[in-house]
Amino acid sequence: MRIFVRVLFLFLLLSNCDSSNDTRVYKPQSSGNINDVSVVIDSELWESLVGETIRTNIGAPLYGLPQDEPQFKLSQIPATIFSGFVKNTRLILKIAKGSKAETRFYRDPYASPQRMVLVSGMTNQELIDQLTTNNKKIIEAFKTSEIKEKQRRFRKSLFNTTALSEQLGIEIQLPSIYRIAKQENDFFWLRRDIKTGTVNLLLYTVPYEKTLTKDALANRAIEKRDSIGKRHIPGPVAGSYMTTEKAYRPFFGSERVANLNAFLTKSIWQVKDAFMSGPFINYWIKDDANKRFLVAEGFVFAPSVEKRAYVFELEAIIKSISIKK
Repeated sequence: MRIFVRVLFLFLLLSNCDSSNDTRVYKPQSSGNINDVSVVIDSELWESLVGETIRTNIGAPLYGLPQDEPQFKLSQIPATIFSGFVKNTRLILKIAKGSKAETRFYRDPYASPQRMVLVSGMTNQELIDQLTTNNKKIIEAFKTSEIKEKQRRFRKSLFNTTALSEQLGIEIQLPSIYRIAKQENDFFWLRRDIKTGTVNLLLYTVPYEKTLTKDALANRAIEKRDSIGKRHIPGPVAGSYMTTEKAYRPFFGSERVANLNAFLTKSIWQVKDAFMSGPFINYWIKDDANKRFLVAEGFVFAPSVEKRAYVFELEAIIKSISIKK
């Protein structure tokens, strides 16, 4: 009887092991800095117009920064060495010459989380056409993936947002390193210190008007942020305050935040009567249910250093917003 029980136990143990091996696929953790793209392409193609198209489009400068900084940092990897841990990079753009012209998108092909885009074509021109035609889709796929990764990193240590939730009726995720610099009714100024300056987030509301045209909304967004800057964001000397740089042409566009339409402004801020400036991103989120615009603005003061990563952090925070029901 004892022998029978032991044999039965061993049989069940082995059966469980076999079942586990059959149903689970384990993938390594992906690696890489935020917004770093591994471009798997032969050196000859990288030095041709194909590579130039990639650098010009995928690696284009991000609009709204005082100095040119690429939206993605590109690292070329020859196909011959694309193996082992090199495949674990989180963002991959793979170029394959000699195959049918197409662009395909993959999730977690070698690691997790991971986003890979495979661009193929029989000739250099077909590759260039695929890259040009699908440029916006490729950028959006990579950017969406990196926003999620940045937000995942936030969740390791989150700021207590109870005050924001109660006053503004929102949920938002931001790192615990932030602090409330100023709170007045439905206006919040949050910030975190960095070695060379500060990273800042403003949250407030504005009454909603359905009849506003795009041009009228663009003018109102600038006027409102300037009035907010004058009232709430003082400069280093008496009488100085934050305003919009008039010599820099703003970018206006539309995006989705909190599953709602949002009007986006990207430009440069400056401090009146002081030599201070930097980039900002400003979202007017159309909250019809509550008859308001929820305004979320991020701005960075970081002289003499690159600012792309800080602006991206603020964008990831803003895109974590959800409206409480």
